[in-house]
Amino acid sequence: MTSSWTAAGRGASTSPGGVRIPFPATDEVSRHCVSDDEPETVHIEVHLPGRLDPARLRTAFRRALLMHPRVLMREVPGRRRRQSFVWELTGEPDSDPVRFARPGPDALGRARARALTECPSLALSPPMRLDVIEVGGVKAAGELPEAGLPGATRTVLLLTMHHTALDAGSGLRVLATTAEQYGGSAALPVPGPVRPAPSGPAATGGTGRVVCTRPVRIAPDYRPEPVRARAAGNGMLLAELPVPPRVGGTGGLAPWTVNDQLLVAATLMVGRWNVSQGRPAGPVRITMPVDDRPRGREMPMGNGTRLVEVPMTSEDPRDSDLLLGERPDLAAVTRLLRATARRTRALKSAHGAPLGPGTSLLTTPLLPVGLRGTLTRGARRAAAPWTSTVLVTNIGRLPYALDFGDAGRAKAVWFSAPARMPRGLSVAAASTGGRLHVTLRWSRALLGDASGAYLTGLFEQALSATSQVTRPGSNAGGSGPEADVPEADVPEADVTTPDATTANAEAPGARRKARRPGGPHDRDAPCPDPTPSGDRSARQNLARPS
Repeated sequence: MTSSWTAAGRGASTSPGGVRIPFPATDEVSRHCVSDDEPETVHIEVHLPGRLDPARLRTAFRRALLMHPRVLMREVPGRRRRQSFVWELTGEPDSDPVRFARPGPDALGRARARALTECPSLALSPPMRLDVIEVGGVKAAGELPEAGLPGATRTVLLLTMHHTALDAGSGLRVLATTAEQYGGSAALPVPGPVRPAPSGPAATGGTGRVVCTRPVRIAPDYRPEPVRARAAGNGMLLAELPVPPRVGGTGGLAPWTVNDQLLVAATLMVGRWNVSQGRPAGPVRITMPVDDRPRGREMPMGNGTRLVEVPMTSEDPRDSDLLLGERPDLAAVTRLLRATARRTRALKSAHGAPLGPGTSLLTTPLLPVGLRGTLTRGARRAAAPWTSTVLVTNIGRLPYALDFGDAGRAKAVWFSAPARMPRGLSVAAASTGGRLHVTLRWSRALLGDASGAYLTGLFEQALSATSQVTRPGSNAGGSGPEADVPEADVPEADVTTPDATTANAEAPGARRKARRPGGPHDRDAPCPDPTPSGDRSARQNLARPS
């Protein structure tokens, strides 16, 4: 999730087939650490209210690929003694990446499972695949409720990419171009990200990396150690939540953004989970991707974000207990939000090496790639105790209409990032149609499905707590640049999905402590649903590999 396009050069996006580009540093690090047990996939899921014409979609997707030729790449095979990995731009797809899934009630579940377990090949261009799943009539197993006429055929587009080559921003841009080609609508200007001016030190180095404090790890669940050791791959859960209401401030500027609220919610989630597992809360550090690329058709493809690390500590050490009590203290939440906003503003406005100077040193082509790979994997193991607690990726309000003409506009868009150990957990969010679409993805070597669902419930509760301080009568206020303005909050109907594992959090203020799934005498028991009956505000579904 880093700047491959800057190293490859902007001109590479318009290069003809046959051009070869050495792997940028971040692509090489990802390539060295590829593992069959934890596939390095990025998944993007788009829900449409109508049906797509197969031939027309194939043509539109192919045209989109040709309009973004930097996506049409494959790894050039070579020996371990070569000096670098190399991408070859092919100019044409090696095969048809579009696949229409066999209809059935479990079609969407199968596609999601495949997105978590099977990486697209780096040896074929492009390193992505597009699964098209049609759902009609009664809600299918694994389908989230969609607005539309009963019995109407609906479509889910599921794009899976190899993260060594591409990131979520690149995949969304390809899907946006596909929608333009399919629907025949002219592309509207897409504004690029607006970064705030520096407002003070971020309490980190120039790259945003913090190495002086060892962060807390997500506590593993109570499955027996041999069971966790044999577990492979990722689990995933999708949730639809209200967008936190806009924060009032001075001069029309908000003191914090939705992104800051997501970071604080993830911090509270980790703290409550660890306490429920009998572990200390500890200092949380979050890795946050920052994408400075333009959003139009000229957007450079590849891995185009830089990673910064945000220390999630309150300026008042007494706030730790106040934040993790039965009812998070709103004043303490407000102080953490303000501190987080100051740090993220400074980190977004600063510039530095995408993965730090150490990575640049490891990938310098002074040694053969085989030896560099050994050193990179060794450095990764040595740095494991200082790896951040969780990865939080927020695209914000989706900048594209994703209008597929007679098939309709996207009603919901989810995406997820890999959740490899030792971090083992990633949270991804995007806003579409006034709703916040959140994906939690975890390593099965860390958490089971029931624990992942419970953790998602804690995240919903924590995000709701950050929204409490923004309501009239609260003591929120202040000023600061507003990097991402949330969409209007839209009330949601009380809907649950058949055949879905629902895990909603208790309402803020409910007198119930978070506890671990099952007790000491029932370690295999499912996680309790932390939401009281009748207070379901999210629609969620667990993706289980078949």
